[in-house]
Amino acid sequence: MIIRRYLVKQVVSTSLVVIGLLTMIMMGGRLIKYFGVAAQGRLDAGILFSIIGYRLPEFLTLILPLGFFIALMLVFGRLYVDHEMAVLNGSGVSRNQLARLLLPMTVVYLVVQTCLMVWMGPWGLREFEKLTSTQAVRTGFDLVRPKEFISSGPYTIYAGSLSEDRKNLKDIFFYQKGNQPDKPDVMILAKEATRVEVANDTANVVDLVQGRRYEIYPNQPRYTQAEFQSYRLRLENDKDVKFESGDVEALSMSKLWEKRDDPVVRSELGWRVFGPFVIIVALMLAVALSEVSPRQGRYYRLIPAIFIFASLIVLLIAIKTRISKEELDIWAYPVVLLVYAIAAAVFARKQKLAPKFKRSIQRVGL
Repeated sequence: MIIRRYLVKQVVSTSLVVIGLLTMIMMGGRLIKYFGVAAQGRLDAGILFSIIGYRLPEFLTLILPLGFFIALMLVFGRLYVDHEMAVLNGSGVSRNQLARLLLPMTVVYLVVQTCLMVWMGPWGLREFEKLTSTQAVRTGFDLVRPKEFISSGPYTIYAGSLSEDRKNLKDIFFYQKGNQPDKPDVMILAKEATRVEVANDTANVVDLVQGRRYEIYPNQPRYTQAEFQSYRLRLENDKDVKFESGDVEALSMSKLWEKRDDPVVRSELGWRVFGPFVIIVALMLAVALSEVSPRQGRYYRLIPAIFIFASLIVLLIAIKTRISKEELDIWAYPVVLLVYAIAAAVFARKQKLAPKFKRSIQRVGL
């Protein structure tokens, strides 16, 4: 059908543009953050775009419904502004019939959203965790640059020179601030240091040669000093700089189903099962909210409509949190979706009935 092809082409092209812009905005901020971490030497710059690629499905689960809804609003709004809707209505094609023509395309978007939420998003999170755990967010002696003081968490490190393989250092200065008020600060001076690889250990292990170790008690007139010929130093990675994601969000559907008695798992399971249906609600809301007069312009109701649709997403996320705290159960997801769908249907019906009510009131007044 010519009208269907025309509408599908308009909606798909517009939604792709909107989704692309939203993706660039949201991922741009995250990419800048990762570039900052890489510039400090705490992350291998070679894996930056791999990280972005693995996190992209997770972001698209929120971007795709919003982009689809905005595209519908823009396309239907233009139909009203350019008087195309008036021509279609005059030809016997109502806006509800136009919505039915878009149902096959909406089902395609629903399938894509389901794939993102059920398979691609969790897979991306799992690969992201594997990548960051194998490459490791670098801390401690991984940060060292020759003749520069480098701080990482409670550590401050200086090396006069560094071998190309980053395993041998010379003229070492190391300072560690006490993690508790009654614990001393530790300062170590050493002539040389050699990195030691320890299997199944994520910490930095270094053998120091020919040096001194001081324990300094802040605000107290005392310290201890010890000389050593060889001293092994072990630095735990700073947990604050690791990139973390929820373990439950990375689980596959089969594992979620096995652990469905847990409230946190049940909240994630409901989010994946019912979350994709926001695509259907997006179509209903767009049809109900997009009607404008030519003088108002196609953007007249766009911002309020976006807030209404965004409130649905925010409410579903809030329900997810409440379910994880056992304050609600999984039934809350379909209830909210049904409420918004009914509201969209009622709003669309009221717009049809409003002129009749107005004429009735005028007749009664006469």
